[in-house]
Amino acid sequence: MSEPRSAPTIGQIVLSRQLLALRDQAGLSREQAGRLLRVTSATIRRMEMAEVGLKVPYLQILLPAYGVPHDEVEVFLRLADEANRPGWWQRFHDVLPDWFSGYVSLEEAATTIRCYEPHFVPGLLQTEAYARHVLTAGALGQQLNKPDRVERQVALRLERQALLTRADAPVFWAVLDETVLRRFVGSRDVMRAQVDRLLEVSELPNVTLQIAEFAAGHHPGTYSPFVLFRFGVPEVPDMVYIEYLTGALYLDEDSEVSEHMEAMDRMVAHAESARRTKELLADFRDAL
Repeated sequence: MSEPRSAPTIGQIVLSRQLLALRDQAGLSREQAGRLLRVTSATIRRMEMAEVGLKVPYLQILLPAYGVPHDEVEVFLRLADEANRPGWWQRFHDVLPDWFSGYVSLEEAATTIRCYEPHFVPGLLQTEAYARHVLTAGALGQQLNKPDRVERQVALRLERQALLTRADAPVFWAVLDETVLRRFVGSRDVMRAQVDRLLEVSELPNVTLQIAEFAAGHHPGTYSPFVLFRFGVPEVPDMVYIEYLTGALYLDEDSEVSEHMEAMDRMVAHAESARRTKELLADFRDAL
């Protein structure tokens, strides 16, 4: 049986969905496909849902049975090999929960990332000192009194930030509640450096920051933080990520995604403009 993976890469998701489409086009059921491999239909379903890795020996049997020409089989196998390679973040498997590994994979592959954050500066924009204070304060249970673990988490967070300045950087658009600035993390020096960082990244052409001020009142996203992902491949739908204390939800149902998209659009209209946000950040920096 195929071995389970903690979080599929986008490449695995795309190929798995293509495998499902090829089986449907061939007119074969999951039971029939399973008999070809001498596995259960549940194993075929897991392969098609990217819940397990795509094993090359299995593909070498299934693809010809689905009517895929030999040269296209070779291309598919090569792509499967590439997709099965672990992402760079797997080097941090010792401090990376399974439920967050999926997030980093989506973040790496997204063409657009939109988020609402009512509590802290988003991880992609945090300074090292700010991240260290947040992660230390958030340590619970077995993580307490383990500074080495915190330092590994800080290193992971900082390495993730490279995606904002790479050649194919995604669009990153964040709406932050004023609380993010008013709730001090660490010292004034830490907050001053963090606001400087926000001003710096706000100048990037792919980054937009907006602050929702207290004076503007209630808005649709007041309840909890969330992240919207959009990808450049049709096989992968828009997704919503919602994190809680010990895990996370990944939503891809059209109705749920569209409601979060509407809430985000309304928050963008509700919050201060990107230009005004830079002024507010500069004023806050001067007051520190």
